[in-house]
Amino acid sequence: MTTENPYKDDTEDRKAARAMDEIVKTVFAPIYPLIAEQIKSKHGIVTGNCIDLGSGPAALSIALARITDLNLYALDQSVHSYAIATANIEEQGLAERITPVRGNVEDMPFDDNYADLIVSRGSVFFWEDLKAAFNEIYRVLKPGGKTHIGGGFGSAELKKSIFMEMAKKDGEFAQKSKGRMNPENMKRIKTALNNSHASQYDMTQSDAGFWIHITKE
Repeated sequence: MTTENPYKDDTEDRKAARAMDEIVKTVFAPIYPLIAEQIKSKHGIVTGNCIDLGSGPAALSIALARITDLNLYALDQSVHSYAIATANIEEQGLAERITPVRGNVEDMPFDDNYADLIVSRGSVFFWEDLKAAFNEIYRVLKPGGKTHIGGGFGSAELKKSIFMEMAKKDGEFAQKSKGRMNPENMKRIKTALNNSHASQYDMTQSDAGFWIHITKE
């Protein structure tokens, strides 16, 4: 995948959505249960409303549904990802737990103070207006709500094995992945956070990945 937004072109959207669905069910499959466990351990939020931003085929939503009692909303602006997520959720028997939603992080179809937890793996690098997105996230979070937004592979071991497998499919995968985490991108994200309403946050970067934890008081 590139940092170019594929959603403006239907053919590219369909191609990207199908490719992501294939990857999360194969090479990336081990990371979602691990990241879900890390989210649960970090925040301890296991009930209430959770929104998964840029959810794609809903892999993280499905993993969270299996270990929590959260009401989950898998939000993505892609019409094709929405359709794939709907099918995946139904296939896993989780239609009563996870609601697929078509929408944009900059203008979410949720009331103020709605979400106890907002999560996202991998989508923040594609948001067109970071400040607007963080303001919208802050609006939708309940007082006391938390976020777990960023990207990563769960552990150093998984990252290494995934990079090896992905190199066989896309020789530029490692370069693209590292490019999203470059200092300029990190500075851009931090600047947007500092200029948004979501000014109470911490950013962590480790073998588990890069994550933004916003707290709404």
